[in-house]
Parts: sequence; C-alpha cells; structure tokens
Amino acid sequence: MKLSESVKSISYLKANAANLIDEINKHQKTFVITQNGEAKVVVQDIKMYEKMQDTMAMLKLLAMTNIKSKDAVNIKSTFNSLRKELKSLQ
Repeated sequence: MKLSESVKSISYLKANAANLIDEINKHQKTFVITQNGEAKVVVQDIKMYEKMQDTMAMLKLLAMTNIKSKDAVNIKSTFNSLRKELKSLQ
C-alpha cells in the first residue's frame, strides 16, 4: 500500500464518503484522514480490521507462550491451536 495514495483530507471524506467507503470495502483499503494537514484518523475495511485484531491477539498469545525448540510444532497446527484458544477467550 502506497501511503501517498491513501491519504485524504477530512474535506474529501465529507464530500465523498459513500464513494470512499465503496472503495475501502471493494479493495480492502485503509485510508489516513487528515485535518489541517495533520493525520488524525484511519478509516479501514471492517474485515481487514477484524483480521488485524485476530493477528494481534495471536501474536500476544505467542508472546505469552514459552515455546522451546523441543516443543516446536509446525506453524499451521500452532496457529490452529491459537485460534481455538482465542475463540475460547472471546
């Protein structure tokens, strides 16, 4: 993602909200919205946001887990296990 293509002013957002939301949903894009030339908020596709939150939760679980090399398993089964644990916490 090129940051230069994803920065929009709040004026642009106000004038083009429906079109911007369509573009965000269609292409799963993220936009930085500026006010007075300063970055203020991020507007993001909800599916992309949820995926990012799940990823962050899994990374937190990994950080809390003391994995030793002798206990290491393949990455796919590790993440499946983490997903199950994450779902049980929600």
